[in-house]
Parts: sequence; C-alpha cells; structure tokens
Amino acid sequence: MLILLVSVLALTISLAVYVYQQFASRLFYAAKIGGPKGYPILGNSIQFGTKSPADFLLELQKTNQEYGKFYRLWIGPDLIFPITDVKLVEAILSSQKLLEKSVQYDFLRPWLGNGLLTSDGRKWHSRRKIITPTFHFKILEQFVEIFDQQSSILVDQLKTKAISGEDFDVFPMVTLCALDVICESAMGTTVNAQLNSDSEYVRAVKNMGTVVMARSFKAVARFDFSFYFTPYRKMQNEALKVLHGYTDNVIRTRRQALENSSKTTNEDKNDSGIRKKVAFLDMLLQATVDGESLSDQDIREEVDTFMFEGHDTTTSAISFLLKVLATYPNVQQKVYEEVRTVIGNDMNMVLYFRLDPIF
Repeated sequence: MLILLVSVLALTISLAVYVYQQFASRLFYAAKIGGPKGYPILGNSIQFGTKSPADFLLELQKTNQEYGKFYRLWIGPDLIFPITDVKLVEAILSSQKLLEKSVQYDFLRPWLGNGLLTSDGRKWHSRRKIITPTFHFKILEQFVEIFDQQSSILVDQLKTKAISGEDFDVFPMVTLCALDVICESAMGTTVNAQLNSDSEYVRAVKNMGTVVMARSFKAVARFDFSFYFTPYRKMQNEALKVLHGYTDNVIRTRRQALENSSKTTNEDKNDSGIRKKVAFLDMLLQATVDGESLSDQDIREEVDTFMFEGHDTTTSAISFLLKVLATYPNVQQKVYEEVRTVIGNDMNMVLYFRLDPIF
C-alpha cells in the first residue's frame, strides 16, 4: 500500500513539474500583455469558439478595436497573439529564428500532408526548389485564357445580383471563381464550381475549411483526443475521402497519360502549332529530387496545398480589392480608365471591369 501511495505521489509531482515547465513561460508573458478575460481551462474559446466563421471575424474585429494591435488570447492552454501591427508582422516574417510552424498548421496536415505550406527544413527546401520555376511569367501566361473564361462566368453571376439591387456577400462568389481557376491551372481538370456550387468537391472544400476554423478556436476540437469525439471528426473524414480521392484519381490518370504519350518534338503543341498549357500537376509528375521521381503521395501534398492556398488567399485579396474599389469611386474610375487604355473600346471587355452597377 505504501509503495502504491509513493508511486502515485511521484507521478503527481512529475505531472505537476511537467505542467509547470510547459506553461510557466506562457503564464509569465501572458501576464505582461493585455487581452480579453478568459475562463479556467477553456480560456477565450467560449468567446470565439461559439461563433460562425462570419461572426468570428466580426468578434475578432471588435476585440482588435478594444485591445489594440497586439494582445493575447487563450484557446484552452494554448497562448495566441493576434497581431495587426504592420511593423511587428514584418519583423516576425523576416526573422531568421522564428521559422517553426505554429500548431494551427497541424490542423491542415490531414488534408495537405507535409507539403510546401506545412513542411520545413530539407523537405521544404527541396520542394521549394522544384516549385519556384513553375511561377515563371512565361508559364503563367499560358493560363490567362483560363482566368478570362472563369472571370466571364463570375461577371455573369454578378450581373444577376446587380439587377436585383439587393446587398450581397461577394466573398462566396469569388471563392468559387478562384476554385475553378486554380483547379484547372493546378490539376488540368474542371470542377465547374461557379455553375455547380453544390458539387461534392466544393462541399468538401467548404467542410474542411469549417473543420480547420473550429480546431483553431474551439478548445474541445483543438486537441486530438477531444477532437475524436466531436462531429468535426466525421466531417473531416468525409471531406478528406472526397478531396484525396479526387486528387489521387487525377494524378493516376495524368501519370498514365504522360507515360503513354508519344515522345515527339511536337508533343507539347496542339494541332494548330500552339503550345499546350502545362498544368502544375504535369510539372510535378516530371520533377525529380536527388534523381528520384516524386511519389503519388508527394505530388498529392503539393497539388492539394496549391488548391487550398491558390483559391483561399486569392479570394481574400480579390474580395478586399472589390470592397475598396466600391468604397472609393474616384479610385475605381482611375482603374477603369487605365484598363480601357489597355483593351481599347471593346465594351464587352470593358464591362468586366466596371464595378458600380454591381456595388
């Protein structure tokens, strides 16, 4: 009995020391920085974790206004510092010491694996070396036609909103357009997200975004053990089945097509002698690291990474641009005039750049 008590006591002391070592420094720095009041164990996850994605952003904006450009949040035992100070962000991003990925990136790994966004060290460097040349402007020029086609569809979608005269959220519409563009550019296939916004693939992308957001700000979903018992686990599994299944199928099909293609000098040109577009996937299929071709899993990591990064970040930038141009008509007019000097008097093209009928 005595041995059991001593063992329990030793285990308790060891656990206490471990907890102290893990959280002492966090508590020390948190005490020096202001922020909204939290609750034991849950921290501020009640304040943010119960919000929808749209309401979450409004709540975060409200907190920014109250506590400034740098403050602290507790999501369970994890300490987070939201930063909106440009100079401070620049110092962090340009640091040669702060290179380790935050825990938030772990929530993307079930989907993106250890691709360029989530990896570090030698693997990150080797992947970066492969991918950087694919962004040469001569290669990107091949996809302008895709940008134009998908933008035309977006304009048609926006026209219906303009005719109604009602307020609307442009973000979801831009998201679908960006998803169409990156899917065709990265994988060489189409999902027709704008014309079929309820497709299985589009729903899977949205659901994975919901899971990542929930794991970032809901304490119960943040940790692997408790996440297992939440509905988000099932949502993630179902979404990954669709996302990975689609990418795997495209990779297998495209690899087989490349292997079966005839090795002629004109194989990269169509019947008119015009150079064919080479999707990001094709470049990865032909790439090597240390003389070895990338595996299907390696390729899926990078394709999925660019599917996510390519549509998510672009959507935010374009939506913000449209909002700012609509807010400042004088600047919008200058942009309109500049575009017209480039494309001339073809009003069908000029109308693509007029925002005032829509906003």
